[in-house]
Amino acid sequence: MQAKIAPSLLSADFANLQSELARAEAAGADWHHVDVMDGHFVNNITVGVPVVKSLRAISQIPLDVHLMITDPWRHATAFLEAGASVLTFHAETLYMGDAGVLIEQIHAAGAQAGMAINPETNEEILLPWLPQLDMVLVMSVRPGFGGQSFREDVLPKVTRLRGEHGFEGDIQMDGGISRDTIGACAEAGCNVFVAGSALYGAPDMREEIQVFQDRIPWYKERS
Repeated sequence: MQAKIAPSLLSADFANLQSELARAEAAGADWHHVDVMDGHFVNNITVGVPVVKSLRAISQIPLDVHLMITDPWRHATAFLEAGASVLTFHAETLYMGDAGVLIEQIHAAGAQAGMAINPETNEEILLPWLPQLDMVLVMSVRPGFGGQSFREDVLPKVTRLRGEHGFEGDIQMDGGISRDTIGACAEAGCNVFVAGSALYGAPDMREEIQVFQDRIPWYKERS
């Protein structure tokens, strides 16, 4: 597996997003994690399509767009056209449409498709679509706000996804990721790590990313 560190823009200085993206890239970030919230699926509201489009114009690395919205079928095209490299929607919205159709749409746009599950959601809801998915996002906090504490009780989901379910794609962990929690996530089988305040709030983001990498037991330098 290739480890990917994805600083979450939710913790960046929104008055200086261009410099914040450049700071993360200079520090060695692999992806920019962009949380899109609609005020309905979650209580918070964040960025929309115009911001993602602007980020794409200045970003040198992939945009990992996490749709925390009730109807991703309605809005996926706009975010794909805006430049999402990875587009993740929630399993908790499956009552709104056909996941297979949405995954095909994401792939047709040349992006990677991810599906997310909240802490209370069993990973078995993902099983029909695992062969089509590029990534599974396991939330270790309730989605909607940054700065929450990591929940270790979600780690068995990752272990089962890698083990009995045989998922070989990316598994991303989001929520409470820090130098103190990343090792346990990597041991369970995660290889993509979203961190907000732990990275954007660090005195030196480059040094903190290096600490993250050092605490991933199987980490190997990227070629």
